[in-house]
Amino acid sequence: MLSREQLLHAAETHGTPLYVYDARVLDERIQRAIQAFSGAKIFFAMKANSNLHIVRRMKDQGLGFEVVSYGELHKALHAGVPGERILVNGPAKTLEEYELGQQVGATFILDRLDECHFLKPGAKAIVRVNPELHVSTHSHLATGEAHSKFGIPLGHAAEALQQARDAGLNVRGLHLHIGSAIQNPEDFREAFEKVAHLADEVGHLEVLDVGGGWGLNADLEGIAKIAFEAAKSFGAELWVEPGRFLVSESGVLLTRVVGTKETARKFVLLDAGMTEILRPMLYGAMHPLRPLWDHPETDRFDLAGPACESGDVLARDVELPLPERGNILALEQAGAYGAVMSSTYLSRPRPAEVLWDGDFRVIRRRESLEKLWELEMTSGF
Repeated sequence: MLSREQLLHAAETHGTPLYVYDARVLDERIQRAIQAFSGAKIFFAMKANSNLHIVRRMKDQGLGFEVVSYGELHKALHAGVPGERILVNGPAKTLEEYELGQQVGATFILDRLDECHFLKPGAKAIVRVNPELHVSTHSHLATGEAHSKFGIPLGHAAEALQQARDAGLNVRGLHLHIGSAIQNPEDFREAFEKVAHLADEVGHLEVLDVGGGWGLNADLEGIAKIAFEAAKSFGAELWVEPGRFLVSESGVLLTRVVGTKETARKFVLLDAGMTEILRPMLYGAMHPLRPLWDHPETDRFDLAGPACESGDVLARDVELPLPERGNILALEQAGAYGAVMSSTYLSRPRPAEVLWDGDFRVIRRRESLEKLWELEMTSGF
């Protein structure tokens, strides 16, 4: 964990809002997953953090990548990831994704019965099944429930596999992913066991991909044990797709106190909000907070961002040392779905990103105002 002095130096040097990543924490999480799932292939869910420097760092440690858009596919290839280490996922893939993915030899995750008809014979594919399981996470993060838009119902798994084979595809196996930030580890056991029961019906498979969704404090060895048992039912190699687990704890968002105010509640006003980190508004996510100032007195505050939106609140009823304008607050566990989900709403430039790897290095420059509207320019202006 970076020290208070290091974070304050970063804020002073690079301004706020600012994303700061600690390479040591990132590497530790990667190695933790590699050790727990020894013998399995690991594909990073690139949507969690697609910064090129982080992608390249993971590639150099042997990870593959799961991409869910044409842009992510191109970015992975630009980072030097070979096609055979890429999974192309998503419920509504474009023709460009099918074409480019096949050109580079990526493996496709088929999300519906008719999707195989968009691929040429010989294309590599695995079939995503929906275990129809209620899981312990926010409803926006649950991807394996019966009403979810993802995957093929378990009862149609054999049909989907056969349909893909009949289309001439190189069908490698099955895929499932029950959601993100799963709180109850028994959700994984139930999901993996439900899929393993398909072994008698579908027979031997080359691959079983069990997705990710592990909580930050998950028992990886325990999850790995039941995942390997499920894969063994098919005689299959195990694949996994962690996202948030690998990158969340490596990143913090630094934001500066603009002021305070009081209505029926007390607020600390910050220079970062929903445009810099959407998770609190979108998922009700609660990030650990680290005030980088001292004061003998404390009080309880809501943390409000600068947007003219009532929902632009990063935390409610948190105890902080009494703040002053200019104080720096660190929102921790911001390395996943933080910078990558930031937006230019309200014509706010997206924040810079820096990486600590012995010293601070800028890995994404702060967006300029002119960059925001350059695509709107015409010769008449």
